[in-house]
Amino acid sequence: MRRIHVLWLAAVALVCGHVYAQAPKRIVSTAPSITELLYALGLGDRVVGVDRFSRYPAEAQRKQKIGDYANPNLEVIAALRPDLVIIPTNPVRLAERLRTLRLKVLEIDQESIAKLYDSFRIIGQETGATAQAAKLTSTVREQLEAIRARAAPLKRTRMMFVVGRTPNRLDGLIVVGQASYLNEIIALAGGENVFRDAVAAYPAVSLEEVLARNPDVIVDMGDMADTAGVTEEHKREVASLWERLSSVAAVKQHRVQAVASDIYVVPGPRVVDAAKAFFEMLHPEAR
Repeated sequence: MRRIHVLWLAAVALVCGHVYAQAPKRIVSTAPSITELLYALGLGDRVVGVDRFSRYPAEAQRKQKIGDYANPNLEVIAALRPDLVIIPTNPVRLAERLRTLRLKVLEIDQESIAKLYDSFRIIGQETGATAQAAKLTSTVREQLEAIRARAAPLKRTRMMFVVGRTPNRLDGLIVVGQASYLNEIIALAGGENVFRDAVAAYPAVSLEEVLARNPDVIVDMGDMADTAGVTEEHKREVASLWERLSSVAAVKQHRVQAVASDIYVVPGPRVVDAAKAFFEMLHPEAR
């Protein structure tokens, strides 16, 4: 009888309590988008390490830094004794390297809106935050659809988003292409990405191509991808670089926007903020 009772208790624990027993208590994030998502799911107290670019929310900056996803410090990660390390899909075989240390790794892809929602669900399932993930997905989806509906009746504005550039020069241009989630966000906000036919997520383009495409709006994050400490003066200097392209519609119409915010390059819950900002740049008359 005692043995049956013990087996019954074990079964109850397995069926009713396995989610809580398995839920990780010590989580390392290797990308800002993952950090933001963990906090949005209410899991900030379980985060023990983050990459050096994780700045939002402010509490994340007080966590142990582990390098970044392209060059993480495996010794620091292992010393944190995580029971889950979450990484973005990347080409540096980080998952394999972490698994050699016998660490549990979750690899996620956030390079489209659909995959972004999937990442909410997957991380929610892995952390015991399924309900929070479902609520977050619903909220973000509703807010993005509201922006899409607002932009739908307006004339589409042709734009280019520069995410990389040689500092202080108009060469080495890297722009948003078709495979980036940002291409979707631009379209959702009522824009037409002039490089949407470029298959790569972030293709390199020449100045001649920019002149040929003749965008009505240029958004330049160029040499400000590391957004910490960017001044308004620096933004003005970036915008002034484009003044020599006087034949480009965006320059003629004074619609060159220099931006420096993680909302544009971190595919997490604040993607809604990026969509709102794009909408205001593309349709100033609808504010």
